[in-house]
Amino acid sequence: MLVLSCSTKLQKLEHLLKKHFPESLKVYGAVLNINRGNPFRKEVVVDSWPEFKAVITRRQREAESDELDSFTNAYAVFYKDVQAYWAMLENPETINWEQVFQIQGLQDGLFEISKAVAGPKLVDVKQSSFQMVIHPNPDALPEVNLKLNPPPRLASLDVSHASLLNETWSRGGSEQCRKYLVDLICCFPSVCVLDENGSPVSWGLTDQFATMIHGYTLPDHRRKGYNRLIATTLTKKLHSRGFPAQGNVLEDNLPSITLLKSMNAQFLPCRFVRLTHTPFRLLTAPHLQLGEYWG
Repeated sequence: MLVLSCSTKLQKLEHLLKKHFPESLKVYGAVLNINRGNPFRKEVVVDSWPEFKAVITRRQREAESDELDSFTNAYAVFYKDVQAYWAMLENPETINWEQVFQIQGLQDGLFEISKAVAGPKLVDVKQSSFQMVIHPNPDALPEVNLKLNPPPRLASLDVSHASLLNETWSRGGSEQCRKYLVDLICCFPSVCVLDENGSPVSWGLTDQFATMIHGYTLPDHRRKGYNRLIATTLTKKLHSRGFPAQGNVLEDNLPSITLLKSMNAQFLPCRFVRLTHTPFRLLTAPHLQLGEYWG
């Protein structure tokens, strides 16, 4: 196991990961953020270099962490050799199995591998699976013409909005989630529509893996085209900064799927998998029972 800390090696890794799209997209997004200031204090671990067979991004070990915070304790993974990945997963120097954490990736078999490794360690694994989408070409985005008076007032999200986002997110409701959303708002691109009082009524933001998440419009402000406006604006913002505009959606979320198709989004053949790992001793934590396992 090697921690890649050299900027030259990290730049090379960014280039190498492009050759393995779309399966490497989650790791690629994390590496992009690391190579552009590393605002989320991430690091890269590989089994070997430069001919790596498995790569994992994780929170820097010296960074402050909460054992119940699976949002921040999140790993992105990509492998070319399943045995190399399996060996890294079993290594306690690679993964902290004493805390609640996520593994995110786009390859078949991740759930089965985690279950096999987690069982002897007395760790529970829950799987959430989504369709993965990407907007490869910002020029292919249809123009958004909302005939509203007054016209929508666009802005970036502010940390004061984190509580509202926490209340409305299907994965929200905990203090860990609220703090995580504050960090995302501070570190990564976001877009919102503000009402006349300066409060957000529709929004979207980006996570530590350069993925668009939590696109949401308050019920009283729906059917005005805000979701399309937010998604289009955030996609263009990401592309302008050199990031892929990627996202994920549940198969039964037909309104979102219809919107994405109308925006010429590309639905990828691989699925996005989020695996939440919880040590048995922590399963009684109240906020985990109430919210952590929601899709």
